[in-house]
Amino acid sequence: MANPTAAMVVIGDEILSGRTRDANMHHLAGELTKIGISLEEVRVIPDDHTRISETVKTLSAAFDTVFTSGGIGPTHDDITADAVGAAFGASVDIREDARALLAAHYARTGLELNEARLRMARIPDGATLIDNPVSVAPGFKIGNVHVMAGVPSVFNAMVASVLPTLTGGAPLLSKTLRVMRGEGDIAGPLSEMVEAYPDLSFGSYPFQKDGVYGSNIVARGSDVAQLDMAIAALAEKLGVDPT
Repeated sequence: MANPTAAMVVIGDEILSGRTRDANMHHLAGELTKIGISLEEVRVIPDDHTRISETVKTLSAAFDTVFTSGGIGPTHDDITADAVGAAFGASVDIREDARALLAAHYARTGLELNEARLRMARIPDGATLIDNPVSVAPGFKIGNVHVMAGVPSVFNAMVASVLPTLTGGAPLLSKTLRVMRGEGDIAGPLSEMVEAYPDLSFGSYPFQKDGVYGSNIVARGSDVAQLDMAIAALAEKLGVDPT
């Protein structure tokens, strides 16, 4: 049986402008790989209500699980909650449980729970909250979409809260064979391995070191014995040490 699938929507003008480097996709991909969920598509889109709503709606129908990052803070451009609510036809307003979390947090810190900060308590009807142990302001899940913060430390904490609730598959394993030859020299033997091991996926990642071309050949799959066999067989074909 194939592993469950996932997609991610990275939301933010600052990502598209190059001002901020996204780290959340890398973290999410690694965590999902560990539990056997295949991250198959990532889209980076601006802070635009229609684009967010349409993208979430499309990916929600196409994948088992969707994750978003960005746009759930206290400022005017934090419109993700409204856009995701629209994708599901759900109204969005301040939720008492989310407001209570924020009220307790700001009481402890001595800061005012003002109108701007209350925006972070606006949750679509029917959604469940996602715990945020870093800065308290919650994310939420509606349908199969998990809406989370863009700040990496908060996003990572929310991912840790969500992972135990997901049904995974077989963890995806990988083995790497480093070959000091260009891709043109290894393409033929590598194609033979692709045909011989249809349950595995293979990738070739070229590099250059001291003027010499090489490739890291990565085999991926859920059966460690098959991975070992494939790497050993390819190493023999190429006349290199598999270790």
